[in-house]
Amino acid sequence: MNCNLTEIQQAAQNTFAEFVNKRVMPQAAAIDEKAEFPMELFREVGGLGFFGMRYPEEAGGSNMDIVSYSLAVMELARGSLSLAAACTMQSLMATYFLYRLGDDEVRTHFSAALKGEEIGGICMTEPNAGSDLMGLQSKAQVLHDGFILNGQKTWVTSAPVANFFTVLAKTDKAGGLSIFFVPTHLEGVNIGKSIGKLGVRGSVTSEVSFDNVRLPQNYLLGELGDGSKYLREVLAEIRIMTAALSVGVATAAFEYALQYAKEREQFGRPIGKFQAVNMNLAEMDVQLETARQYTLYAASMSDAGPAQQKTAMIAKLYASECANAICDKASRVMASYGFAMEYPLQRYLRDARFTLIGGGTSEILKINIGKELGL
Repeated sequence: MNCNLTEIQQAAQNTFAEFVNKRVMPQAAAIDEKAEFPMELFREVGGLGFFGMRYPEEAGGSNMDIVSYSLAVMELARGSLSLAAACTMQSLMATYFLYRLGDDEVRTHFSAALKGEEIGGICMTEPNAGSDLMGLQSKAQVLHDGFILNGQKTWVTSAPVANFFTVLAKTDKAGGLSIFFVPTHLEGVNIGKSIGKLGVRGSVTSEVSFDNVRLPQNYLLGELGDGSKYLREVLAEIRIMTAALSVGVATAAFEYALQYAKEREQFGRPIGKFQAVNMNLAEMDVQLETARQYTLYAASMSDAGPAQQKTAMIAKLYASECANAICDKASRVMASYGFAMEYPLQRYLRDARFTLIGGGTSEILKINIGKELGL
C-alpha cells in the first residue's frame, strides 16, 4: 500500500515496475551467477531516464522528487539488487559532485553519464579507513597548475567498467577532505583486482590505486578542504536511497515466500494455513509495510525542506535491518527450498547483507542517532 502518491509518483513507480517484471526479473539469476556488470540492462535503465531523475531539466534530467526516485529504486531492487546498486551509484554518488561543482568540461562527462554513455564511481573507502573518513590517507599535492594524486582505495562500486571517478583525498594545503574528478584513462590510475562478494555480485567492485596522477586545476570539485561539507549535502538522500534498496529486496523475498506458502501443501493443506507459518508471514508484512512507509515519509520530509539527517538515518537503519530479518524469515518459510541455489530466496538473503553496509553501518547510524538525541 502506498498512501497519497501523486499521479507523477504513481507513474514513476508503474514505469519501473513494468520494466522490472518484463526485463529484469527474467535475467536476475544470471546476473548473480555470472557476477558480471549488467551493461545492457544498465543502459536500458538510463534510457528510462533513471540516472537523471534527481537533476533539473536544464541539466538533462527530469527534476523528479525524492519520493518518485525512491519508488523507482524500490522497484529496481525488487528485480535485482545488483542492477539497482549499480544504477543508484550512477544516479547519485557518482554524478552529484560533477553536477554540483564541475565546470563545463567536467559537465560533459556528467551529461554522458545521465544517458548511460559513461559510467562513474566514487572512491571513498580505503584499506584502513571506512566509517572514519577523516582517517583517509590518499593525498593530493597542490601544484601551481594542478595536483598530483596518490592513494589506495577499495570497495569501489563499478570500478572495473568506470570511465571516471570522484575521489576524496586530503591535500597539503587544507586540513579537511577535497573532492577530485579523475578520468580512468589518466596515467597512474590503476584498477586493481575485483572483490568477490557474498551478494550483489553483478554490481562489480574492485580496488583502485592512484600513482602520481596529474590533475589540472579544474578537476578539483569545489573548494580545497570542503569535501566533507559537500558530502553532507547529499548524505541524507544516500541513506534514503539505501533504505529504498532494502525495501525492494525485502519485497521480493516476502512476495516469493507468500506465494510459496499458498501453493506448498503439507498434511493435506497449504502451509500458509498453519498458524506458525501464518504468523511468520504476518510479522514480515508488518515489518515490510512499516519500512516502506517510513522510507517514503523520510523521502517526503527531504522533499519538503532541508535535509532531515536523523529521519534519513532512522529510515536506513530500520529498513536495512528489516530487510535482513524478512529475508531470513522467508527462508524459514521455504525450509530446504530456501537453502537451494535453484530458487531465488538464497540470492535475496545474500544480497540483503549489502544494505547493512551501504549508507553507513547500523552501528555507526545508532551512534549518530544517539548524538542527535544529545547523548
